[in-house]
Amino acid sequence: MPILLDPFDTTAFNMVSLTKSINILPNNYGRIREMNLFPKKSIRTRNIIVEELHGVLNLLPTQPPGSPGTVGKHPKRKVRNFTIPHIPHDDVLLPEAYQGIRSFGSENQLEAVSEILNGRLQTMRNKHAITLEHLRIGALQGVVLDADASTIFNYFTEFAIVKKTVDFLLGTAGTQVPNKCRQVVRWIEQHLQGEIKSGIRALVDESFFDKFITHPLVKDAYSGYSKAADVFAGDVRSGFKFGGIIWEEYAGTATDAAGTARKFIANDYGIGFPEGTQDTFQTAFAPADFNETANTLGKPIYAKLKPRDFDRGYDIHTQSNPLPICNRPAVLVEIRTSN
Repeated sequence: MPILLDPFDTTAFNMVSLTKSINILPNNYGRIREMNLFPKKSIRTRNIIVEELHGVLNLLPTQPPGSPGTVGKHPKRKVRNFTIPHIPHDDVLLPEAYQGIRSFGSENQLEAVSEILNGRLQTMRNKHAITLEHLRIGALQGVVLDADASTIFNYFTEFAIVKKTVDFLLGTAGTQVPNKCRQVVRWIEQHLQGEIKSGIRALVDESFFDKFITHPLVKDAYSGYSKAADVFAGDVRSGFKFGGIIWEEYAGTATDAAGTARKFIANDYGIGFPEGTQDTFQTAFAPADFNETANTLGKPIYAKLKPRDFDRGYDIHTQSNPLPICNRPAVLVEIRTSN
C-alpha cells in the first residue's frame, strides 16, 4: 500500500467532512443545552427578523338581535432586525503531532490521523459550547453578553420592556417567601401572551440558593424534600419545588481571554422563567462566511483546514454564528436578595 505523503489530502478532511465531524462530537458543557430551552433554528442569512404582533383580545358585549356587531381591532406589528454574532476560533496542527504516523503507511494511517485531529476539534468544540452556554444564560436574563461582559443585545431595551425584579429579602426572617414566589409565578403567567408553559423554574447562584433553603419559612419544606431525594440518591440542588417554582442552583463559570473568571449568574441573583413553551426561546444559527456556505442553512459549528506557509503544518479554523433569542422578555423575572 503506498505511503500517503499528505495525510490530510483526502475528502475525509475537507470542510464538509470536518464540519460534520465537529457537530457529531459530544457537547460536554451546558445546563441550558440539557434543558433544550433554546431549540435550534437554522437560517440562511446573517440577520434574523423578529416580528412582534400585539394582539388585542376584547370581551364581546351582548347586543339586541339585529344590532350591528362590534368592530374587530387589528394587531399592531413591529419588526426588529438582529445581526447574528460571529464567533471564530483558530488552532494550529504542526507536523510533530503526526509525523510518526506518516512514515508507517499502514491501513490505519487515516484513522490515527483522524483521532489526532478529532482531539483538537473536541477541545475547540468545548470552547464553542461554553461560549454558547454563556450567550444563552445571558438571553435568559434578557441581556446577551460578549466574552468581555459588554452587551451584544438587551432584549428589554429592544422590546421596550421594563424588567420585573422581585427582591426576596432572604436575610429577613419575617419575609413571606411564599408570597414572593407567587409574585414571580403570577407575573410570568400574566405575560405569556397566549403562550403555553409546563412549569416555572428559577436558576439561582450558589449564594442565593443557600440563603433560600435556610430561610425559616423554607427550611422545613427543604428538609422534607431533601430526605425524600436522599432515598433515591438525588441531589436537591438540581431541583427543589417550592411556591410553584422549581428552584435550581446554577454554577456556570468560565474565564475570558484575559483570564478573568466570570460567573454566568451574579452572587445573590437568579432568573425565573417558564418551561415547556412553544416559541418563547430559540437559538438562530447563521451560515459560515465561506464561499461554499453562502445562502445555506446554518449549522451550530463549522470547521476547516488550510496548509500553512511552506507546508509547515495546518491551520484549523472553526466558527459558530449563534444568537439565542427570547421572543417574550416580559416573562423573565429577575430574582435577587438584597440582604
